[in-house]
Amino acid sequence: MENIINGLSIVATPIGNLDDITYRAVKVIGECDIVICENPKHSLKLLNKLGIKKKLIALHDYNEHKIIDQIKPLLRNKNCVLISDAGSPLISDPGYNLVQYCIANNIRVTSVPGPSSIISSLQLSGLSISEFAFFGFVPKSKKKMEDLCKNISQKKSTCVLFVSSHKLIDFLDCLENIMAKRSVSICKELTKVNEFVFRGTPINVKNKILEDKENIKGEFVAVIDRQTSKNQDFDNIDLYSKELKKMTTKFSLTDVVEIVHKFTKINKNKIYKWLLKLKK
Repeated sequence: MENIINGLSIVATPIGNLDDITYRAVKVIGECDIVICENPKHSLKLLNKLGIKKKLIALHDYNEHKIIDQIKPLLRNKNCVLISDAGSPLISDPGYNLVQYCIANNIRVTSVPGPSSIISSLQLSGLSISEFAFFGFVPKSKKKMEDLCKNISQKKSTCVLFVSSHKLIDFLDCLENIMAKRSVSICKELTKVNEFVFRGTPINVKNKILEDKENIKGEFVAVIDRQTSKNQDFDNIDLYSKELKKMTTKFSLTDVVEIVHKFTKINKNKIYKWLLKLKK
């Protein structure tokens, strides 16, 4: 094991099962001077489990710059650890500005890798993971959710998102409206006792989840298959009617057909029929 030296160590912690902590993570946390964490009450449970007592400093989205100012001397002269509530820090969690400050000021930064719900969900999805993109949390508003789903529908890589329990069904409905035939995987409570993976099309997955209200409780990661065919997900013209109508006011039908075909590779005759339907 390496000697622990001053600077910032970004340490991954378990996403559910506390036994997933690595030997190196235990050593680094055990030998550090301070632990910078998202929620001290939450992190204290982990440290108590490990039998480690450390000074905890809370860092979140609303106080990050203030905390950085307060701990500048510690970052250079002490061994500091950054952890999040669960998993790998900085992924949809605070800490970005802290790392940027350390890099800009030549303060040592190292990573202690470990559990990640993104990687676990990809492994369990049954989908191709040779190329993937992460989109963070599903937006709260239905308009932003719809815009995101439209964006994802055109991606050539598998897409991963965090979904809160109260947005799960709305999100599956949105996927159903925009990419009904696409394969999706909804991973529930990864590494925990109630871990389960729902796989299928959006409507199939939604129906499985709704079979038991307990299925909607917990933390979820959604994995959505990449676009693999030319017109797999452009079946519902109504979703794009607003954009297409705007195009027809500026260009001829022939030009619009050419433009849409160029970017979607959808059959030109199909596009033309859609446009005629919109003009009625």
